[in-house]
Amino acid sequence: MEHVLVCLTANHRNAGFDLLDRLSVAAPQATAELVATGPAVRGAVVIATCNRFETYLDVDADDPDAHRSVDHTIQVMSSAGSVDSGELRDAVSVIVGDRVPQHLFAVAAGLESVVVGEDEISGQVARSYELARADGTTTSALDRLFQRAARTSREVRSRSDLGGAGRSLVRLALELAGSRIPSFAEARVLVVGTGSYAATTLASLHGRGARDIAVYSATGRATRFAAKYGVRAVDSLADALERADLVITCTARYTIGPDDLRGARPRLLVDLGMPHNIDAAVRDIPGIEVLDLSLIALHAPLPELSSGGARTLVETAASEFTAERASAPAVVALRRHVLDATEAEIARAAAHAADAEEAARTARALRHLAGALLHTPSTRARDLALGGRAADFARGVEAVFGVSPAEPAGEAPAGSSASAS
Repeated sequence: MEHVLVCLTANHRNAGFDLLDRLSVAAPQATAELVATGPAVRGAVVIATCNRFETYLDVDADDPDAHRSVDHTIQVMSSAGSVDSGELRDAVSVIVGDRVPQHLFAVAAGLESVVVGEDEISGQVARSYELARADGTTTSALDRLFQRAARTSREVRSRSDLGGAGRSLVRLALELAGSRIPSFAEARVLVVGTGSYAATTLASLHGRGARDIAVYSATGRATRFAAKYGVRAVDSLADALERADLVITCTARYTIGPDDLRGARPRLLVDLGMPHNIDAAVRDIPGIEVLDLSLIALHAPLPELSSGGARTLVETAASEFTAERASAPAVVALRRHVLDATEAEIARAAAHAADAEEAARTARALRHLAGALLHTPSTRARDLALGGRAADFARGVEAVFGVSPAEPAGEAPAGSSASAS
């Protein structure tokens, strides 16, 4: 059985923030339905953030209905997000096979974000993967893909020109806000929300000298959150909005409407929420200015000016991952052959051992020897695959050991060299 990785991707540049807004909450919750009902879909991970929507599929390419997996995914996700399926189809691009790892690795490293190299995206990708794992919708191929994406993201941040740059959508938003308020040190700031984005926002506010910061939560978590970050919790949103000069929203649980705002005076509202936290009608209130994601994106630096050597690291990691997948079947077959022979020899040695301690020592020594013998062939398999010669390694294994690859690419058991670094 051949398994193929497929990605449906849409971002703020081709989908628009309104479409992403509608997909952001409901679509990830439909992942289990997608896998349960999708033709040939063995597993799926859905990423829905403020500036992108992605669905990663592990598809059984030998299934006669495999060609329907993309259409089915669009139907399930559009239904979950109350989006017209034609609108979603027009917005998404489909990536297949070896191009999928490179795309995901670039996404996780922040190279496809509104702010190139942003800090938050790697955490969002990781949380989406963990949610899929908790729901039981991942496969071994998707596990390896997302685990390698996380490792690549860390390498990009530690080794590239993006490392330590402190890039963030929140920071860009506050830079824009800083041109519209006299002083962060004198501004009365209200943060609506207590999630990870709110924590990032508070760190950025403190870094800009903000002192008068209040936090509100519709879930009742404001007191504990405020104590943790050294700010003030408020119970009344209306009172806090009336007092604030700068309001930053980053929650999925509340939308500020015209009825929440009292007092006719200038205020700046920054909407970082997904779905949107500020009703469009608020813009019509005199003295109110709203900065939302679409406006913030217009001020983001151009990707081609921001990524530098990071893309080279991503491309290298993707090539290595693809090579490991290509060589995995032959490596698995070789490992199984060697380890089966090792376990048989361990059993024979145990039958003649003087005692249990001697049997255990022999077993450890033989297993260590087997691992050492397998290391070089496993490394060689990846190197050959990088050069497009994975089939040469497979033929060599069959010729020397008489074993044929039995596992499909990407389906090597955990612990095989296909998943090793």
